[in-house]
Amino acid sequence: MESYRRAGKAMKRYKRILFFKIFFLNFKIVLLRMKISAIISFLESLAHPSLQEHYDNAGLITGDKNWECGGITCALDATEDVINEAITNRCNLVVAHHPIIFSGLKKINGKNYVEKAVITAIKNDIAIYAIHTNLDNVIKGVNGKIAAILGLQNISVLLPRQNLLKKLYTFLPVNKAEQVRNAIFKAGGGHIGNYSECSFNAEGTGTFKGEEGTNPYVGIAGKQHQENEIKIEIIFPAWLENDIVTAMKEAHPYEEVAYDVINLINTHQEIGSGLIGELPGSMTETEFLSHVKKVFKLSIIRHSPLAGKPVKKIALCGGAGSFLISSALAVGADVFITADMKYHEFFDANGRLVIADIGHYESEQFTIDLLAEILEQKFLNFAVLKTRVQTNPVRYFIGE
Repeated sequence: MESYRRAGKAMKRYKRILFFKIFFLNFKIVLLRMKISAIISFLESLAHPSLQEHYDNAGLITGDKNWECGGITCALDATEDVINEAITNRCNLVVAHHPIIFSGLKKINGKNYVEKAVITAIKNDIAIYAIHTNLDNVIKGVNGKIAAILGLQNISVLLPRQNLLKKLYTFLPVNKAEQVRNAIFKAGGGHIGNYSECSFNAEGTGTFKGEEGTNPYVGIAGKQHQENEIKIEIIFPAWLENDIVTAMKEAHPYEEVAYDVINLINTHQEIGSGLIGELPGSMTETEFLSHVKKVFKLSIIRHSPLAGKPVKKIALCGGAGSFLISSALAVGADVFITADMKYHEFFDANGRLVIADIGHYESEQFTIDLLAEILEQKFLNFAVLKTRVQTNPVRYFIGE
């Protein structure tokens, strides 16, 4: 009897503790509410919308970015079931990898899964934000998560993009160089690979004459002035041009700022399609396919004929990646992991590598974890949930 009384008291204490934990968590959630726009800004700082493919529709699909966010549900697909789950959990923002709308809707009457999800979201004030191929195209995005799950090392982009970089030149007095450089760095300029605050600086003599009505920082209006100046060159991502130029102008001492912005054809080594990496040690082809099957919890893997060689270098692309077969061959990959391969595309392996089609949903399933992780790290103690809805529309029959 005494043991029952002790157990009863322990249960009451547990319930009190649980009540206060839930109350405190909800209290913090209320205090930490923020605009949906703040969450979008953070996500777009990691994977800018300009990095999405031409056919894509990433961004805010439904809702108002000026709404307060009560909680976030992370998902691969923003289906009606996911929207209803978010409603139940009092999350008014669904961050999904796949856009629920890819092209324009001419009618919204609930005749298909897209329209049903959109209607449910709008009726219940649920914002849907999609972060799709722009998240595929950054090195620490979808493919980076897959590489980490597989335990790959020495990661690099399989097909880096060109024409994503620009260079800023500006001229100013030597004693203001640090001030302007730091402003540009703070705005996102000067990152090259794993290095930050990169710039080139060269001193020279600048000349100018302020005309009537000017108020030059140095020199006298109406008289030519020579100034010991420094030329600063800094590389930056193209989508940051407005922020970079604005920051530079605000920090620059001159009344009329002299600067140039030029386009570069250099490849951006951290942005592009697919990834290439290496296993810590070699495996046989069957050992590696077994490893993939276990890690991704697969019932089946479609693959090209085995090449009969050790596996060390792995190319990968979450989702449909057949367009990268030639790139995987060019870098000497032993296996190329992707999805949505067509019959004739398996011939392109040509005995030089193994193409492994693991399924679209299966290849991207860990994107839900990725989204939750990056949001939780940024917005501490904020309500970030991972959907429990299984949205994979593909089933596999494995009968006798």
